Amino acid sequence: MPPGIMTLAAEEATLSPANTGFMLICTALVMLMTPALAFFYGGMVRVKSVLNMLMMSFISLGIVTVLWVLYGFGVAFGQDSGGFLGRPGDFAGLSGIGLTELWGTTSIPVYVFAVFQLMFAVITPALISGALADRVKFTAWALFIALWATVVYFPVAHWVWAEGGWLFDLGVIDFAGGTAVHINAGAAALGVIFVVGRRIGFKKDPMRPHSLPLVMLGAGLLWFGWFGFNAGSWLNNDDGVGAVAFVNTQVATAAAMLGWLGYEKIRHGSFTTLGAASGAVAGLVAITPACGAVSPLGAIGVGVIAGVLCAMAVGLKYRFGYDDSLDVVGVHLVGGVAGSLLVGLFATGGVQSDAKGLFYGGGLDQLGKQAVGVVSVLLYSFVVSFLLAKVIDVLMGFRVSEDEEVAGVDQAAHAETAYDFGGTGGGVVARAGVGTGAGAASAAGPALGGGSSSSSSREKVRGKGRGRGHGEGRGASRGSDQDTDEGTSKARNQGEDTNQGEDTNQGKGAGQGKGQGPAPASGSEKRVDA
Repeated sequence: MPPGIMTLAAEEATLSPANTGFMLICTALVMLMTPALAFFYGGMVRVKSVLNMLMMSFISLGIVTVLWVLYGFGVAFGQDSGGFLGRPGDFAGLSGIGLTELWGTTSIPVYVFAVFQLMFAVITPALISGALADRVKFTAWALFIALWATVVYFPVAHWVWAEGGWLFDLGVIDFAGGTAVHINAGAAALGVIFVVGRRIGFKKDPMRPHSLPLVMLGAGLLWFGWFGFNAGSWLNNDDGVGAVAFVNTQVATAAAMLGWLGYEKIRHGSFTTLGAASGAVAGLVAITPACGAVSPLGAIGVGVIAGVLCAMAVGLKYRFGYDDSLDVVGVHLVGGVAGSLLVGLFATGGVQSDAKGLFYGGGLDQLGKQAVGVVSVLLYSFVVSFLLAKVIDVLMGFRVSEDEEVAGVDQAAHAETAYDFGGTGGGVVARAGVGTGAGAASAAGPALGGGSSSSSSREKVRGKGRGRGHGEGRGASRGSDQDTDEGTSKARNQGEDTNQGEDTNQGKGAGQGKGQGPAPASGSEKRVDA
């Protein structure tokens, strides 16, 4: 059963401290999933876009929370209006709700249900951001979140999870968000991609993840938080359904990871950490709609099928030419569709409801209902998301300029970079800004003032050795780097250095200085341009 409403008992419900505490813990776990997603996505992008990727998830916590309190909860779960919307005025401002007022026939307060559902609303638009990495304006993205949550997520949540919602009444099973969250986000990502276009260098330049440890950390935290996402969606802990959902979440995720890795080994010859992380997420996505309908054996089937299908699907972007940067379509759309349809095959009829899938004697009836839910949410989200992105693009432009994209969205949008390579230790200097600079810099080796330099690419200078010297110079540099080497090298620079921003030194200028004393260097200097 999804995090909606279903009457399960004739007797009047009373508040359960145990269930209330359980649901608050689950809510906190689901909240953790949005920062976890930020880490997962952040590790997969290039270093020049890390902060932007993190912020594209974090901003959803701010925007969607406010909208949910103002009217979103009412649109999603207010009194039904025609099967498509709840009344926006219901629960406006979350006012008029009693402290111990219960949600429907459950044993938890309305406030607890509202905040639990809020966390689903927060993470869904954040999922879309992975498809748009490296190239969109932060202001345009923030506006898109507000509009998309209002006209896509809130209504679809009502369709799927609220009493009176047309898919809910049809009998579509979506325990925790296969349609409302994952298909919804994946289809939206595809729609926006067609408006925004491809990254510069797509299919030409290497765009490898800059930090696989960060990816693995994010995937691990997502896996952890997903137990609250799925097990909490039954809204109580009284009858064992939540426990089955918990077990199935673990089992399907493990099976999907193995399925992805197996396909990857056969197809590409290696077991990769990125494949393990992606396979785990694919399993989490696929079991989300099915975790309250299938047995643990069925969860293995769901996981393996989803892992292999998603591993195959992520390569489609190169064949068809759409730039799904971090495989939102390949994992969330494909995984959500697979999990939702597999309910129609593997549902046992003995967990959340008596609906049975094809393999358990239920015929094609449930599979047909699942297909209606999949197609309706996919088409609605794709079309409306495309139109919203198009309007934003016309009004303010959705994409950053070519120069900003090449230099990095972090600097353009946030005036920051994720890593300061020049501030401490190691003799590493990273420059990537626009500025004029002339000053004395000591890398390992001779420390003689004087000379000129200009650079229009990101540069790292690494060296070690011995040297002493004095330099005088004046320089202005746009970048947040410090030209210091620590280790066996000593140097003193006299002059001025003005730093604004970070990470590219496209500077012109001449450094002037007088070197004093010999500066023999024993070591090596290595330059890497990225």
